[in-house]
Amino acid sequence: MAEQRSGSEAPEAPAAPAAAPEASPAPEAAAATPAAQPTGLQPPEHWLEEHLSEDEADSTLGDNASSTASISSSILQYRTINGRTYHSDRGSNNYWGANDDQQNETLDIQHHVFTLLLGGKLHLAPLPEQVGKVLDLGTGTGLWAIDFGDQHPEADVIGTDLSPVQPAWVPPNVHFEIDDFTQDWTFAEESFDYIHARWLVGSVPDWDALMQQAYKTLKPGGWIEVFEFNGAFDSDDGSVTEKSAHGQWGYIFREGAKALGSKASFSVVKDELHKKAIEAAGFVKIQENHVKIPTSGWPKDPVLKEVGQFTRAALENDTEGTVGFMAVQLGWSKAEVAVYAAHMRKEIRNPAIHAYYAGCTVWAQKPLAG
Repeated sequence: MAEQRSGSEAPEAPAAPAAAPEASPAPEAAAATPAAQPTGLQPPEHWLEEHLSEDEADSTLGDNASSTASISSSILQYRTINGRTYHSDRGSNNYWGANDDQQNETLDIQHHVFTLLLGGKLHLAPLPEQVGKVLDLGTGTGLWAIDFGDQHPEADVIGTDLSPVQPAWVPPNVHFEIDDFTQDWTFAEESFDYIHARWLVGSVPDWDALMQQAYKTLKPGGWIEVFEFNGAFDSDDGSVTEKSAHGQWGYIFREGAKALGSKASFSVVKDELHKKAIEAAGFVKIQENHVKIPTSGWPKDPVLKEVGQFTRAALENDTEGTVGFMAVQLGWSKAEVAVYAAHMRKEIRNPAIHAYYAGCTVWAQKPLAG
């Protein structure tokens, strides 16, 4: 974690170019209500009892589904929950975010946030001028892969994801594949020069296995870079309380994952899961950079204030689509998710709440042959 601060002092701006901060059934269905309420998690009725003004009780629910031409119908068999589409449940990956237009707009905003935190750069690893072959795991809407391909026209950039939500018009050196990185990889060993991953929180059941596959797929001397986050909010001055909407966010994701039977963690940075896995795989020259991402424009630092303003835009754009899948696993109704989301937006707009979430980039090199 980054150095802790007291009071409402904003986290320090990353040194330029600084810290790396980017991150899922056919018929509609809802999970059964759990028999007992997990410790710390407030029941959905709690949010119905909390007061909201008429303006605060707004809803940003949307039901626009994404589609991509020339993709087989089996790939487009998304799960539908509360009118929102999510990644198909084929395979073992249960990614928690919606994959429709509204949620994809949120991912695009987050891409801008993470680029701001890098001082306008797309990576921290010391890559050569001629990069070669690049893999972007969990590419989402593909903006990182597209931007990297624009900056490196000599590179061959492949982005993989569970859903075909990427644009059709991309640089000629960029293409996308539908793939589940939690399964055995089909790429040839020692075939990539750089592997990038961002915003995989809550979707990796085994970080050691993932980094071992990355190690085998990288050429000797190639680089791995992983930017990850905690799926919970915190504050340094006590303005985020356990029973607040910010404070309950992490409980919803953690307990929802348990109800789903998922082994994926939402405390990747806190438990240093990606760093430990990179070390265990055999990478060398390991570097890391910790950041705090404010959820609104409360920091005094101008860079972090801008980061917070865009983070607020991302969170407000689709609160329901972000938290809805896990809340449904806990038995929440569509209306209960909407009311909780309204409380979350109310807190985001409160300048007295100095919330943030933690992020950390780890980059390392595969040893040279011999």
